[in-house]
Amino acid sequence: MLLLQNARIASENSPVLLEGDVLIVEGKIQDIGSNLAIPEGARVIDARGRVLMPAMFDAHVHFRAPGFENKETITTGSEAAINGGVTGVVMMPNTRPALDSASSVASVLENAKHRSRIPVYTSGCVTKNREGKELAEIEGMRELGVKMLTDDGDTTSDPAVLLRAMQYATEFGMFFASHCEVPELAGPRALNEGVMSYRLGIKGSPACAEEIIIDRDIRLARAAGAHVHIQHVSSKEGMETIRWWKSRGDVKVTAEVAPHHLLFTDEHIGDYDTNYKMNPPLRTQADCDALLEGLKEGVFDLIATDHAPHTPFEKAQDFISAPNGITGLDTALVSLHHFFVEPGKFGWDLVVKRYSAEPRRLMDLPVPTIEIGQEANCVLFDTEAETTFTREFMKSKSQNTPFIDQTLKGSVDLVVLGTEILLER
Repeated sequence: MLLLQNARIASENSPVLLEGDVLIVEGKIQDIGSNLAIPEGARVIDARGRVLMPAMFDAHVHFRAPGFENKETITTGSEAAINGGVTGVVMMPNTRPALDSASSVASVLENAKHRSRIPVYTSGCVTKNREGKELAEIEGMRELGVKMLTDDGDTTSDPAVLLRAMQYATEFGMFFASHCEVPELAGPRALNEGVMSYRLGIKGSPACAEEIIIDRDIRLARAAGAHVHIQHVSSKEGMETIRWWKSRGDVKVTAEVAPHHLLFTDEHIGDYDTNYKMNPPLRTQADCDALLEGLKEGVFDLIATDHAPHTPFEKAQDFISAPNGITGLDTALVSLHHFFVEPGKFGWDLVVKRYSAEPRRLMDLPVPTIEIGQEANCVLFDTEAETTFTREFMKSKSQNTPFIDQTLKGSVDLVVLGTEILLER
């Protein structure tokens, strides 16, 4: 039994934080009100000044298992999620072997049951081994609960294959998540083509390499009557393409934006800092500004980190050789508070809607709320405290993030899921 007193309660439906006490009994919210009586045997936490909100859900993470456990494991990845106030994730299938069959999906889900303290879901490949040639074992994966199909890490190159997959899997209630990139245009995928790429002497990746596939895959979804979800959008034109298609109303399209594409630009790369090397690459300040407006407007349905861990050795290579990717689970919620909520660029209602509620709706999962009768699935966040992202603080096995050793305002103080307190600082 847990009584949180004087919490400021956040909801996706209101910009106003309501202050009150919240009583949790046997994993469910039993009462909410002012000056609630303290039941016998209850543990009391003074939450004065802190924000109580539904826990986050990340619909785009790489836990690297099986095959790349030197970078991350389901255990370390899920602990990083808890560390950042996240109580559910969807893994991407670009593992070794790729998750393209019932047997591979069953293995990773069974592993997750024993190695994670939070629900872990997985996507499945569109094509066998993500090679873009032959359809994966879609029906077998669907029977195991897979909702999302994606060849993430690469685009499904053959549009005829993707169209056939969309026509087939849509009948089963599945949807498609698209990593959008023309590889012939993207080149080495090191950084955005522009002033910085010329200055650093590295061939850049033009934004049109992403934007062409955004439009292609939405057109394919429209032809198939399918639902397509556009992953990690990085450019203004890409966002505007999605906005245009959504305005038509004749195709089901959702989209996500990652915190790093809202926060950083290619100028942050500075002296070839590989922590800023990712795919799609960081673009310009004009792109960041447009993506932020797209998030506030609702062009982007959700925030997702694209949590992509790599070993220190890999990231210590030269800029072109180093792999693309940034970790995000440990840092996302605090960074969103520090750079956007605290300065008043958007409120907690947007955070809850885009990083908690909508990702779960995408996956047809129950949406937690701070209401009487609901299962406890919540985060207590201290807006006045600070978090320093030292290597000791981070729970991910890899710490390839620009936030390493930086101090940001805000702290995830408590994470509750059902009857379990997953984290308490």
